Order: sequence, then C-alpha cells, then structure tokens
Amino acid sequence: MVSTATTTPRAVSRLHFLANPGRFLRVTDWLLPWLTVAALVVLGIGLAWGLAFSPPDWQQGETVRIMYVHVPMAWLAMGGYTGLVVLSVMALVWKHPLADVAARELSPIGATATALCLLTGSLWGRPMWGTWWVWDARLTSVLVLFFLWVGHAALTRAFDDQERGARMGAILALIGAVNVPIVKFSVDWWNTLHQPASVTRLAAPGLHVDILYPLLTCALGFSLAFAALALAATRAGLLERRLRALQMAAARKAENLPANDGRGIAP
Repeated sequence: MVSTATTTPRAVSRLHFLANPGRFLRVTDWLLPWLTVAALVVLGIGLAWGLAFSPPDWQQGETVRIMYVHVPMAWLAMGGYTGLVVLSVMALVWKHPLADVAARELSPIGATATALCLLTGSLWGRPMWGTWWVWDARLTSVLVLFFLWVGHAALTRAFDDQERGARMGAILALIGAVNVPIVKFSVDWWNTLHQPASVTRLAAPGLHVDILYPLLTCALGFSLAFAALALAATRAGLLERRLRALQMAAARKAENLPANDGRGIAP
C-alpha cells in the first residue's frame, strides 16, 4: 500500500508540472490558433442558426433571439467565476505559478461577459416585463457578481507589489464565491420575475429543439471564445511579467556596475 505521505507530494508535483509557465507557453502556442478557429466556426454557425434561421418563439416572438447571447453570457459569468475561485484556491494553498496570472487576466473577461448578460437581459426585459430593470433576486445577484468581477480586476492591479495584489484579489474571490449559488438558485429560493431554469432540465427542457439546439451551439461557441481569450490574456500576462523581470534584472545589474570615466577605466 502506498502511503498518503507519498501520494500527496506526487499529486502536488503533477499539479505544478502542469502549471510550469514555460510549458504553458509552449502548449498554448500550439493550442491557441486551433481553439480560436474552432470558436469562430462554432460561434458563426450558432449565431447564424439562431439569429437568422431559427423560428420565433410562440410567446416571445423575435425577442427570443436575445437569448442566444444572454443565456451563454449568464453561464459564462457564473462558470468563469467558479474558475476564478478555483484559481484563487490554487494560488493561496499551493502557490501555483500560473494561478495568480490567470486569475488576474480572467477577471476583465468575466466582467465583460457579466456586463453583456446584464445588458442583454435588460433588452429582453423591456418588451417582456415592460421595464429595463427590477430589483429582482436574479438580476440583483448577477449585478453583485459583476461588481465582484470588477472589484477583483481593480484590486489585483491596485498594488505595486503584484503578489500582494494577487493575494488580496484571491481573498475577495473566495468571499464572493457565496454569491454563485445565490445567482444559480435565486429563481428557486424566491418568487422572482425571472423565469426558472428551462435549459438545464435535461430530462424535459422547456425549449423546443428548434430553439434549444442553436442556443446550445451558441453556448459552445461563446465558451470556446471565452477560453481562447483567457488563454491569450494569460500568455500576454506571463510575457509581460517576464519582460518586467528582465528589465528589473538589467536595472539592478547596471546599478552594481562601477562608475566609468569615459575611457573604460573605473576610478
């Protein structure tokens, strides 16, 4: 029998093996173009299918087409924040080399997805509810989620010491994790204007397949695009840190050089 003391370091070692910055750059250098092409193709098919070829809903009419953007953005807002929480745990507990960088670069993308969710929800709510906004449990919790994304993005960039900013951002992300189940289950816990889940009921989805299939295709396309943006931003963040480290090393080296009198001879 292999002891826990033996297996745990091995598991942590594998975790750090996958997080090696140089290896990440090499893998994403190959993966990112394919992921980008896949995102563009799937998203193009999904949007064309949903916006041009799918039928209008019997009750919502043409307004249902807003859902082809709104629903994927809502899923990405929650799923992306869950990923942010995982990255924060990895950064605080295991000091993952990539976790801080990935979390820092993920928050602006997650904030954008959440803002699009709120915007498209308001566009849908005006003809359906007769108002752009109500302090509904679902809408309010998503607004709080947006503020958490923005707060994380601002906090991680508020300190000259990036490690301190990353640590404070990770703590905020973990505190905000309590809001994710509130967003998800708000329509079940409270009586709200927002309709309950109609897609995730796999046994009996509340949407006709003519609307459900293009919606799922759009969701896949937006998810691939989200992943591609997150990987590209993380690559850029890593390269920026490497460049900054090289500049600081060069500056320290220059400071330690002896003064030169112009003839190549130090006094």
